[in-house]
Amino acid sequence: MTQPIRIAHGMGAQPVEADWPALQQRDVEQVLQRFPQLGAVQQLGWHSPRPFSAAAQVHTDHGEVFVKRHHRRVREPAWLEEEHRFVRHLQDRGAPVTPALRDRDGHSALALGEWTYEVLPRAAGDDLYREALSWTPFLDRHHAHSAGAALARLHCAAEGFDAAPRQAPVLVANLRLFSQPDPLRAIEQALPGQPALARYLAGHDWHYALKELHLPYHRQLLPLLAAQPALWTHNDWHASNLLWRGQGGSAEVESVLDFGLSDRTFALFDLATALERNCIPWLELDDGGRATADLDAVDALLAGYASQRPLGRHDLLTLKALLPLVHADFALNEVDYFEGIVGSRASADIAYHAFLIGHARWFGDSEGARLLDHLARLARTHNN
Repeated sequence: MTQPIRIAHGMGAQPVEADWPALQQRDVEQVLQRFPQLGAVQQLGWHSPRPFSAAAQVHTDHGEVFVKRHHRRVREPAWLEEEHRFVRHLQDRGAPVTPALRDRDGHSALALGEWTYEVLPRAAGDDLYREALSWTPFLDRHHAHSAGAALARLHCAAEGFDAAPRQAPVLVANLRLFSQPDPLRAIEQALPGQPALARYLAGHDWHYALKELHLPYHRQLLPLLAAQPALWTHNDWHASNLLWRGQGGSAEVESVLDFGLSDRTFALFDLATALERNCIPWLELDDGGRATADLDAVDALLAGYASQRPLGRHDLLTLKALLPLVHADFALNEVDYFEGIVGSRASADIAYHAFLIGHARWFGDSEGARLLDHLARLARTHNN
């Protein structure tokens, strides 16, 4: 019998055919045999539209869980367990997170054939943004404020987790390349270990594009990085990765989901990612729009963060320098993933042209300049 096509969120506003087949009940039953505390599978519910894995809500004899499946080229069990150890540290420090369940042998990441699985209990809260695409805005300014405060509390909880950077070769977010004194040379040195990325970049004048668009921001950012203490961070702080308590504009963050892109970076990298994910409607660019930055949401997110973890003048200037580059390493990472693992040149082209190049170009145009000028004004008027 032909399997139905699974639809997922793509890199634009329109849904696309998923890169990975949907979870089937037989797959889930095989996995949950390792979790006798859950009992038998009753039925599969909602299937996540997120693009980099396959995941589904599963009803069992003893409650509801979320089963997530990764290809082993994306996540070997040892790579996934690095993320799981971080989440357990956060839980131990009081953060509102939900660690993956352990199987009968004490493992939280399971290898079955070409796949790696994890099983997560249901987290507390309402999924107000369940169908929201990345780069879509908060529904309310109060949501932005609550998300900023929750991010700051998460950073406080993350302190003391001193693990090395992640081993996973794709789909983690960091600033490993663009924190180097010469990022173009750093990319060149990385290419022998990333043949798919090397193959893709060989057909593009990437040296010129990055030199023109990215390096001017890099020159501003580099001297500011030395003051940033290392911290494991979430790196995909979007409203759809949060669960909420309450309805409408008064809702507050109750749980934090999806640490799939987490890595050892620094707190302002995570905060800049949150601003970029939630306060710039990037998808408007697909329709020829200007992607007008929501400065009220910027202010609310920063105010929420500062209510829990103070932001000084130097922090605001660092955010200003970082914002045009916060996406760059991950954009190259996505090119590598789409070209080398998924085998989709069309998606790799979007990651390169629309994400890596297009987002950097936006910061050089009027709307990007308006956002960066706003952060500069905030820094100038700050008391310290």
